[in-house]
Parts: sequence; structure tokens; C-alpha cells
Amino acid sequence: MAASLGQVLALVLVAALWGGTQPLLKRASAGLQRIHEPTWARQLLQEMKTLFLNTEYLMPFLLNQCGSLLYYLTLALTDLTLAVPICNSLAIIFTLIVGKALGEDIGGKRAVAGMVLTITGISLCITSSVASVSPSSARLQHPAQHLESSSCQ
Repeated sequence: MAASLGQVLALVLVAALWGGTQPLLKRASAGLQRIHEPTWARQLLQEMKTLFLNTEYLMPFLLNQCGSLLYYLTLALTDLTLAVPICNSLAIIFTLIVGKALGEDIGGKRAVAGMVLTITGISLCITSSVASVSPSSARLQHPAQHLESSSCQ
């Protein structure tokens, strides 16, 4: 099953939400190592309280969860063999870009070469999928409609 341009853009948005929020979550949760409680239950509750009352953590967390919801909704309409590589590969790229913007060390020339190769591979995957979609089949269908139209009769 080929994907429409809208579906591909939704998957890229998922990757941006997942990858772009990872460095922000890492930075906002850095203070958890200082929490020490006598029991594991109190430790867990104190850590959850610390994280969820911290807006620097909560906002990226909610954006990350919006990405997961969009991924779930997009999977109903998109081929799994396209969705997984786009989301997972590009999420790494977005993580590296946002991490670099926040001042993290992302590596040297090898990391940049890896990003270029990843983007090239994903671009080929997207191009081959989107190019094979005819305008009449590019419209979004409800999953049940798709099953009805693709079943053998």
C-alpha cells in the first residue's frame, strides 16, 4: 500500500515530536538523581511529583505523547513498512539536531555522515512510495473502507 503526501508529512511530524522532545526531557529530568527516599514506593511517588509539577518536563512530555497519538492514528492508514522507518530514523535525526541546538555534543564528522545517509535512505523510501500513489487513491480512507476495497472477492 502506498502512502499519500499527507500521510508522509504526518509521519515526519511524529518523528519531529518524538525526536525533538527527547533532549528536552533529558535536560528537564536531570535533577532526579538527587531524590532519595527510604522505600521504593515513596521514591517513585517523589520522582513522579517532581517530574509532573515541572513544566519544563511536562510540556515536552505532552508533546511527545501527542506524537504517539498521531502515530497511532496514522498507522491505521499507512503501510507499516513505511511508517516505522520514517518515524524511527527521523526521530534520531531530530534528536541530534535539537541536542546540538541545546549545546550537546553529537559527535563529529561520522555523526553528520550518518545523518546524511539516513536522510538519503528515508528520502528514497518516501519518494518511491509517494510517487506510486495515483491521485484517486491518495485520498484518506477509513481503515474499514480500505479493507473492503482491498479484499479479494
